[in-house]
Amino acid sequence: MVQLLLKSVPLTLVVLAVAPASARSHAKAAEAREVPALIMDGGRRLVFEGNLSSEREVRGKRSFWTKIKDAVAGEPAYRNLVRPYGVATDSRGRIIVTDPGSYGVHIFDFAQQKYKFLSHPDGESVLRSPQCVAVDSRDNIYVTDSESGQIFVFGPDGKFQRIIGGLKGGEGIFKRPVGIAIDSDAQRIYVSDSWRNKIFVLDMQGSVVETIGKFGHGNGEFNFPTELHLDGQDLMVVDAMNFRVQVLDRSGVFRYAVSGRQGADLFRPKGVSADSEGHIYLADAFHSIVQVFDREDHLLYYFGRSSGVGDFDLPGGVAIDNSDRILVVDSYHRRVQMFRYFKSAGQATGAAQ
Repeated sequence: MVQLLLKSVPLTLVVLAVAPASARSHAKAAEAREVPALIMDGGRRLVFEGNLSSEREVRGKRSFWTKIKDAVAGEPAYRNLVRPYGVATDSRGRIIVTDPGSYGVHIFDFAQQKYKFLSHPDGESVLRSPQCVAVDSRDNIYVTDSESGQIFVFGPDGKFQRIIGGLKGGEGIFKRPVGIAIDSDAQRIYVSDSWRNKIFVLDMQGSVVETIGKFGHGNGEFNFPTELHLDGQDLMVVDAMNFRVQVLDRSGVFRYAVSGRQGADLFRPKGVSADSEGHIYLADAFHSIVQVFDREDHLLYYFGRSSGVGDFDLPGGVAIDNSDRILVVDSYHRRVQMFRYFKSAGQATGAAQ
C-alpha cells in the first residue's frame, strides 16, 4: 500500500478530473480530453499539461492560407520522435530530447516556434546512440553517445563544437558513457560509465580530474550506473543493477540511498530529477510509473499508468525545470509527457509557457 506523505505533512490524495492547466498550442486536439490531476493537502497538485511527439507541435497553429497551400502541395514532412531516451531543458525553456532511434537530438523551442535536429556534426564523427543530455550555464548542449564512447558538445545554436573523450589511436576515456551532469560554477562535468562502473569527473576541457566509485554493492559502489542529476550539493546516481539511486556529495562521498522498493517488489530505475521542494523523481520502467521520494527514502506518491495520471510504457529520462515543469520520456509511446507540480495553494511554481 502506498503511503502518501510529503515530508512530515500528511497528504490526502484525491484524483480530480480537471482540464489541463493551460491550453497549449502544442497539445494535440486528441489530448484536450479531461485528464485527472493529483490533488494533495496544502493545495499541492500535479497537473498534466500535454504530450510532445513531433516537430509539428512546436510550429504553432497553421494559418488559413498555409492550410490551403498544404491542401494543394501536401503538408511538409515533420520529424517525429522515434525512440526517445534522455531529456533536458535550458535557460530559454527549450526541450532537448535525445533519440537513439533517429541517431540524433531534437530541440523544441515553443516560445519561438522553432525546431532543430542535431545529428551529423561532421564527416567523420556521427551520433550513433545518443543517450543522456545536459546543458551548462551558457546553454551549450552535451550529449553522451554510448556506442562511440564519446561526448558531443553543441553550442546554443546547435552548431557542433567539439568531442570529449576521444583519444589518439581510436581509444577513448569511456567504454559506455550514459549519464551526464554539468557543474558550471565548479567547471566540472560528471559522466557515468556503465561498463567501467565509475563516475568520471572532468574539467570543462575534457581532462579527467578524478573518478568516483568501483564495481560492487556497498555504499559508493556501482553496478551499471546510468543517469546522473546534480541538485544543490547532491550528485544523484541511478545505480541500475543495484536497483537504487545513490546520493553522493560532489566529491563522491556517500550520503544516502533511495531504494524504490515497495515490500518485496523490484523496480527498474531510469531517469532521476528533483523538484523545487527537494523531492526526488525516479522513473520506474518496470512498473511504468514515476515514483516521488523525500530525502529519507519515504515514498510520497507516484504517477503513471496505475495512478490514472499519466500513461507511461518504459519511461526513461526525467527533467524538471526551475518552474517545476516535469518532463517524462515515454519511450514506448514515442513521446514526452509534460506535467506541472504546484507546491501549495496560491503559490504556483510557474506559469505555462
